[in-house]
Amino acid sequence: MSAKSGKSAVDGKKSKELSSIAKFYLILYNVGQVLGWSYMLYQLVAYYTIDSGSGKSLWDYLYLTVIIFQNAAVLEIVHAAIGIVPSNVIITTFQVLSRVMVVCGVVMATPTAKVSPGLPLALLAWSVTEIIRYGYYALNLIKNVPSIVTWLRYTTFIALYPIGVTGELLCFYWAQDYAKSHGVWSMEMPNRWNATFSYFYFLWLVMLLYIPLFPQMYLHMFAQRRKILGGGAKKHN
Repeated sequence: MSAKSGKSAVDGKKSKELSSIAKFYLILYNVGQVLGWSYMLYQLVAYYTIDSGSGKSLWDYLYLTVIIFQNAAVLEIVHAAIGIVPSNVIITTFQVLSRVMVVCGVVMATPTAKVSPGLPLALLAWSVTEIIRYGYYALNLIKNVPSIVTWLRYTTFIALYPIGVTGELLCFYWAQDYAKSHGVWSMEMPNRWNATFSYFYFLWLVMLLYIPLFPQMYLHMFAQRRKILGGGAKKHN
């Protein structure tokens, strides 16, 4: 064997090893997210049942779980960007950052959003969706996806996506008045940057963006459903 051939064999082995490491990491990531969102769903149910007399608000009861596991989804953008998953970077970025915006830029930023009726709606839709989605991804990595999981992955969004979006918009609406009256994250002139920024108007801009973007994302998901469940696609994506 020539030195060049030996080097190629080593490089091929190294590439395979990196692929195995990436796969192992993704399995751990997805399983971790399933466990995290399952715990969040348990907390959500427990808050209204066995712990209904705790005296805490819903946000105070489960805020740490929400912050950890929702923000952990930012890693999905990294996964798509470096190519270890085949997801579209732009779509992934929009989907992830829209929820991070709700958690960090709306609920954490204002006390009114924390008591919005939209919060439990959003958390319910997110939790069920993510348990199924991350579970599907984990099983897909080991090439063992039961048909029921595939069906749930490409069917439950029909109800859960509108519920989640309704909850998110209600959180925005409950936050906007407080943002206006208290100048949350806003900047007025004069200042050293000679610029002005209204977080109140920014919240309304984001809410209005849901009008053109929600139908596009919803129809995209229906197209994926037809491809996997209705179009005879033999290979899960």
